[in-house]
Amino acid sequence: MYEQITHIRQAAENALAQTSDLASLEALRIQYAGKKGEITALLKSLGQLAPEERRSVGQAVNELRDWFTQSLDEAKNALSGSALTETLAKESIDITLPGKRRALGHLHPITTVYNRIESLFISLGFTIAEGPHVETVYHNFDALNTPHNHSSRDEQDTFYFGDGGFLLRPHTSPVQVRTMQSQPPPIRIIAPGKTFRRDEIDATHTPAFHQMEGLVVDKGITMGDLIGIMDIFARHIFGADAKIRLRPSFFPFTEPSAEVDVSCYACTGKNIDGCRVCKDTGWLELLGCGMVHPKVLQMSGIDPAVYSGYAFGFGVDRITSTLYGITDPRLYFENDVQFLSQF
Repeated sequence: MYEQITHIRQAAENALAQTSDLASLEALRIQYAGKKGEITALLKSLGQLAPEERRSVGQAVNELRDWFTQSLDEAKNALSGSALTETLAKESIDITLPGKRRALGHLHPITTVYNRIESLFISLGFTIAEGPHVETVYHNFDALNTPHNHSSRDEQDTFYFGDGGFLLRPHTSPVQVRTMQSQPPPIRIIAPGKTFRRDEIDATHTPAFHQMEGLVVDKGITMGDLIGIMDIFARHIFGADAKIRLRPSFFPFTEPSAEVDVSCYACTGKNIDGCRVCKDTGWLELLGCGMVHPKVLQMSGIDPAVYSGYAFGFGVDRITSTLYGITDPRLYFENDVQFLSQF
């Protein structure tokens, strides 16, 4: 029995020394310490020995089992470390390489200009007022001194819903009416938002566009106050060198009324023949303004004998085109990444 124990140990030592991977090591474990292994067989055979030699032989077999178990664990730890080192070498990551960054977005040019204009008027004491895109005919036309048979409704009388009592607003002027009906003077607001018209006659118009209007109602408001605010607005947005002009105009909700023009951004106001943006005039109509019509004040519950006010409105798309030199506002709605990435 002792010779057999010595033989098994020598054979196990040689096999452990030659084992180079975990799979082979597991095979050795089964060969010697498995249910049918050689050391397991020695333990089972102890019952066949005489009592006087069972103790000494059993001690030798237990020492063999303990030695094999310890040697097997040591070999397994060594091979596991080698396998990990090899794996790390094959799958190493160069931490000095630049990481993959997701491209960050940015504000749309229309939003950028909106924020710039809003910041100006907020600094001047204006508050922002908003209203629904789907508007009633009354707030959109009648309350603005534009009855059903008024000729100025022709260009805006579009995009109706149902029985004709609602439409997509063609301007943000209904917000002014709702504000005057909901709060007493003094009023000082700007009304930004998207508007809609059946208007795609040339490269300067789109069926949907962005607008901003302003309204001031208080005691003693004059045309001089309106001219002053327009001057501040032009200097802030277009710079001290921007050229503008005011000319008489007509709006049913203001009296007197005026148009404010700015030099053409396509031909820089040089009146070059063939400019499709300004049609060879050198000027672009930028915004309309005027003193709030007394009838509009009265229909909103404000006494025109006590209060007066001014209003103005402009297309944010057109101002954005002027600032960035964009000759086709349809680009604002096409979501072209090559176009938008320039801003």
